Amino acid sequence: SLAAATPEGRARFEREIDILVRLRHPGMAPVFDAGVADDGTPWFAMALVEGQDIATWCREQGLDVAARVDLMLQVCDAVEHAHRHLVIHRDIKPSNVLVDGEGRAILLDFGISRMLEEGATEITTAGTYAFTPRYAAPEQLRGGAVTTATDVYSLGSVLHMLVVGRPPQFVDEVADGECRNPASLVGR
Repeated sequence: SLAAATPEGRARFEREIDILVRLRHPGMAPVFDAGVADDGTPWFAMALVEGQDIATWCREQGLDVAARVDLMLQVCDAVEHAHRHLVIHRDIKPSNVLVDGEGRAILLDFGISRMLEEGATEITTAGTYAFTPRYAAPEQLRGGAVTTATDVYSLGSVLHMLVVGRPPQFVDEVADGECRNPASLVGR
């Protein structure tokens, strides 16, 4: 991130990675190490998880609704763990949840996660950042404040996908690039 190129940004990156390295939960791919390369590029290394994304796995295994909900409860437990440590994921989507060979859901990609400040209730940083619009909460689409409720909304969007076959917000005909357009929302 270009934000990590400034001294303040680098300090924030180092603080966030320090927290992520300490996040240990069976439903999360652990971050092992992090640093800043000689050219100033921040990096982090996490565990390799071999598996399939949750939507593909559910489809290929022919899981019924109850089994899909049980699998999502594993993801919810991992997200709750992150929230207890003041970490918001901000990009929960099917491709960021892999199901391993033992049938465990593993939450990945905390690359755009954010820390809640001590005692604060939300992140107030405005601006553009990466997330997946089809699974994003309305406040993300509007560029508003991101809270733990943002992740809860995304969890519901993933569950909707697993049960209904599509995310809840956008009609199927809307191209991914148009998902930031409020006119594309289901139910307008």
